[in-house]
Amino acid sequence: MAEAIPPITLPPVDGAEQEKSWLKTTLHQWLDREFLPEAINETIAERAAQIYMRQRLEGENDLGSLVIAIVTEMQAFDFSESFYSEFAIANAVSDLILDSLGIDRCCGAS
Repeated sequence: MAEAIPPITLPPVDGAEQEKSWLKTTLHQWLDREFLPEAINETIAERAAQIYMRQRLEGENDLGSLVIAIVTEMQAFDFSESFYSEFAIANAVSDLILDSLGIDRCCGAS
């Protein structure tokens, strides 16, 4: 039987504005590279970074829980002007964070 991948716990927030700014900028760049640069990409990145940072400041450090929070809250976002969905955004945030921590996205290994 395969072993479960352990949860990924982020370190406590140290410099909330810097972390939020990094995520917004990095996600915006990813969105522009992945399909087409669109004006809505900045708005999407801003909203995802707000959700992420609010969750972090409320004490959520589990990456899986952060992804679920982003999916849940981004469901209210109007994606009609975008190629993306709440799932694509939450997965991209997760991938970007894992990359920044040097964690292999494939199997959860360092």
